[in-house]
Amino acid sequence: MVELLRENPVLLLFVVIGIGHLIGRVQIAGFGLGVAAVLFTGLAFGALDPGFKLPDIVYLFGLILFVYTIGLSSGPGFFASFRKRGVRDNLMVLFVLIVGAGLAIGYCKSQGLSSAVAAGLFAGSLTNTPALAATLDSIKVLFDPATAELLSSYPVVAYSIAYPGGVLGMLLAISFAYKNHRKRHPRPEGYQTRQVHELENLTVKITNPNAVGVPLGELRKQKKIAVSFARMKRAGVVGIATDETQLVLQDLVSIVGRAQDLHHAVEVLGQTHAERLDLDRSQIDFRRIFVSQKSITEVPISNLHLGERFQATITRIRRGDVEIIPDAETHLELGDRVRVVAPRERQAEIARYFGDSYKALSEIDVITFSLGLTLGLILGKIPVPLPGTGHFELGLAGGPLIVGLILGRLGRTGSFVWTLPYSANLTLRQLGIVLFLAGVGLKSGSSFASTLEQGGGAWILFFGGLLITLTTAALIYSVGRWVLKVPTQQLIGMMAGIQTQPAALAFAVEQTKDEVPNAGYASVYPAATILKIIFAQLILLM
Repeated sequence: MVELLRENPVLLLFVVIGIGHLIGRVQIAGFGLGVAAVLFTGLAFGALDPGFKLPDIVYLFGLILFVYTIGLSSGPGFFASFRKRGVRDNLMVLFVLIVGAGLAIGYCKSQGLSSAVAAGLFAGSLTNTPALAATLDSIKVLFDPATAELLSSYPVVAYSIAYPGGVLGMLLAISFAYKNHRKRHPRPEGYQTRQVHELENLTVKITNPNAVGVPLGELRKQKKIAVSFARMKRAGVVGIATDETQLVLQDLVSIVGRAQDLHHAVEVLGQTHAERLDLDRSQIDFRRIFVSQKSITEVPISNLHLGERFQATITRIRRGDVEIIPDAETHLELGDRVRVVAPRERQAEIARYFGDSYKALSEIDVITFSLGLTLGLILGKIPVPLPGTGHFELGLAGGPLIVGLILGRLGRTGSFVWTLPYSANLTLRQLGIVLFLAGVGLKSGSSFASTLEQGGGAWILFFGGLLITLTTAALIYSVGRWVLKVPTQQLIGMMAGIQTQPAALAFAVEQTKDEVPNAGYASVYPAATILKIIFAQLILLM
């Protein structure tokens, strides 16, 4: 069997990926390794036999796929995170990660360890695989092939030893933060949590004169009403409520949104009404439609003029597992599933307009995908001068990542749509990360085994990683609670986001029994991911 795997790298690759995914699904006290288990499986196989190796192109290809698709999906959120309170939150991210990087450098210097180990320790303690990928790529760029071959195992070993402590340390910090909050703010008896992500439908009777005679789109902006308007009933006739509709007193209008937003909308419009306009589908119906037509994506919904063309309106968008309340400036993306309210006889026409082809969503625009990757690889090869002498390159990780962020933010350029359907992006990202983890795991297995045999070296790395994790967690909690005054439920989500750790987010949600931590996670995750990639390479240079 050993000989078979040694002579068949493709078979070895899928054995490691398959076993890694099985191990990653194992949950102990709510914690599992997830996709990171592929790395540990690769390390185990590599330790068993030094002949278990894959061609470098396997993990390099995986690296490029992974970072580019991350850039495409994170681009809008990354740039949007620097608006309003996002600037404040991301300054905290920057401060915390600077401290974490400084700790990694100082600890490794005190222990006589190299900067390659420090970069891996930083990535592992903060559980960020893209930062590890960027470190390995930078080693290839900065050093001659023989030195790079020797050094490339150092960050992988440090990462793999620090990673478990990075996850467990943040879980302990989140548990402490929330238990401390519960002591200061106990829940009243009979308190029931509400799933704030769920959308509800409500009928409102217009009784507030201030809501009359103003186009609904303008009313939403003026009063900051985060709901969708669907149907309206006037003098017994049911029609569509669009952004151009102007209400009159005694009109009935159905609205869609989250509970707290519906409450605010009722205060602005009038009072709730028992009649359920959404249940009458005799003339006005709704249909869930897949967005597969490229020409309508990456432009504001207002530019589609759905009310004028079809007497239709979009009341909600499902993107991945998240439901979004659209407004005039919302951009549709390939793979979105929209709920369109329109006259029954126009539904088929509307479906053709949106595309509604699941098959089309499974296809990738090879031209724009290849062009984007080409631009990223070219950018990665451009030398960036350093103070004094020498230069460095963004490499296979940095170049595609930056281009992906920019193209993801642009969305489209003329007829070129740069973004990928959500499902296609997720699939390519998953493929990229497992190829990368399996490749570097097998390559570094023997070094990992020798570190464990030494005993003391492994414990030095483990405690160093735990020190970085707990220190950064304490900083996030302290700055967030006492300086920025962030609510605790949102703050523990930010702790998970700066850690870029889905397991920590799931734990935070389980602690609070609602979805508030998700908002904190989303507010800092993009910037934390990008900054960790940058800092890991800076640690290597220093």
